[in-house]
Amino acid sequence: MDIQSRDSDSSHAFPPGTILLEDRQASHTELILSPTPSDNPDDPLNWSPFRKGVNFALTCSYVCFTFVLVDINSLAYRGYIAELGLTYATFNMASGSNFIGLALGCLFFLPCVHKFGRRPIYLLSAVVQFACAVWWANFHRAGELIGVSLVAGLAGSISEAVVMITIVDLFFVHQHARLNGVFVFMQSLGTTGGPIACGYIVVDLGWRWMWWIVAIFLGVNLLLVLFFFEESKYVPTLDGRLSSPGRGSVTIDSAKSQDDNNTAEPVTTRISTTARPSRKSIRQRYAFVTITPGPIFQHFYQPLIILFSFPAVAYTAATYGILLAFFSASSSAGSFFLIYPPYDFSPSAIGLFHLGGFIGALLATLTMSPLIDWMIIRLAKRNNGVFEPEMRLWLSIPAALINCAAMLLYGIGLGRGLHWAILAFAQGLFGFGFITAADVALTYLSDSYPNILADALIAVVFIRNGLAAIIRFAFTDWLAGMGIENTFILIGMIALASAIIPILLIFYGKRARVRTTEKYRLYARGQHNST
Repeated sequence: MDIQSRDSDSSHAFPPGTILLEDRQASHTELILSPTPSDNPDDPLNWSPFRKGVNFALTCSYVCFTFVLVDINSLAYRGYIAELGLTYATFNMASGSNFIGLALGCLFFLPCVHKFGRRPIYLLSAVVQFACAVWWANFHRAGELIGVSLVAGLAGSISEAVVMITIVDLFFVHQHARLNGVFVFMQSLGTTGGPIACGYIVVDLGWRWMWWIVAIFLGVNLLLVLFFFEESKYVPTLDGRLSSPGRGSVTIDSAKSQDDNNTAEPVTTRISTTARPSRKSIRQRYAFVTITPGPIFQHFYQPLIILFSFPAVAYTAATYGILLAFFSASSSAGSFFLIYPPYDFSPSAIGLFHLGGFIGALLATLTMSPLIDWMIIRLAKRNNGVFEPEMRLWLSIPAALINCAAMLLYGIGLGRGLHWAILAFAQGLFGFGFITAADVALTYLSDSYPNILADALIAVVFIRNGLAAIIRFAFTDWLAGMGIENTFILIGMIALASAIIPILLIFYGKRARVRTTEKYRLYARGQHNST
């Protein structure tokens, strides 16, 4: 079994994602654990908080350094010009190649997570990332910059999906938004905190040493993953017997379903191997490969079918892709325009400029991510304890408005040469809106279709990075044709229009989940059979 089962094949009338989150019939109202863990100690849901924390921390560290590797390239732009004679067009081509690698790599590598487990793909990615940092520190030609950017993208392509899969492996529904928020924040930490530190390294030691120091950190991260990251893929040996319900579980009778607006998907338990299962040995827990039987071929084409079959997947892909495209546009414009008058920023100043985005992302992680989880519990109470994934979408509306304001302020400020503090404030606004919107979209997806999450994430990451690549390749001509101010006014209007999709899903999302129930269960069974 790959992504943990939360659906009951015996209850096809219930839409995926709808669950009873709170038992209102009990003597004391209790929060129900979903999915319900089995009695097997090797079930990752039964791991101790420390074991879960180590695995999750290592995946977050991996994501952070992936985005450091991807996003510090702009700090060396002045050095590339002076030492190697590179142009802004070449720089944008290299950045676009990186996003192409991120987009295509997930299509090739993420299906292997089904077959071979999380650990070997994670280790392979960490090794290649380390090699790319060393290559970056030693390149001398434009073609090499484009090549290493592409390979680094391929290596980092699994970073986002592996973390979300790990969250579903280890944690419960009512914890997902907080943990997805931490994950998205670690992305922002890499994209903002990395440049802040690396800017000083470029000034003091030169741009090549920036890459050498990143290589050192990636090497340390590789060793930590090698010795401390456990395989979180849960593969029980089926014996046809359901495990006894764990603490906090409840059996929900389908007779409780009264209508489409009040149906709950039954909480299911996992299947255990024996009456008294024994723990895995250390060698088994840290095995290089955890192979499961069955083909994986369908996982190479199924994600694109899923993208157009499930509205929640399309919404997440579009939202995440638009957000990254916005970030790519603002980052590209800042790395170019801020080194010229009236700003004349040094690499360290460009690095510090990212502090605004970092503060905005941090504030959103500390406030909005917990609020999203708190809000669904409150809304479920008002809905007789029944949780609907669409309850998370309300906060995406203010996030879209914040992103619109941020892009307008940033573009107009940059176009008119306004004070850098205004631009930094705009970056902070966008950091806040980015975290909120991405957290809502990703958590909505994992709540709605958990059993096909791995394939769905391939589609999401492909669209996300594909859109960013298109923006990066076209951005030079876009600026030349429209100018910096008009370009960001258009981007701001796109951000405003993006609020329409979650509003539609709030009112029609459950109907879509009902209509796609049978298709979802079909794909979920196919994924289960192959893993």
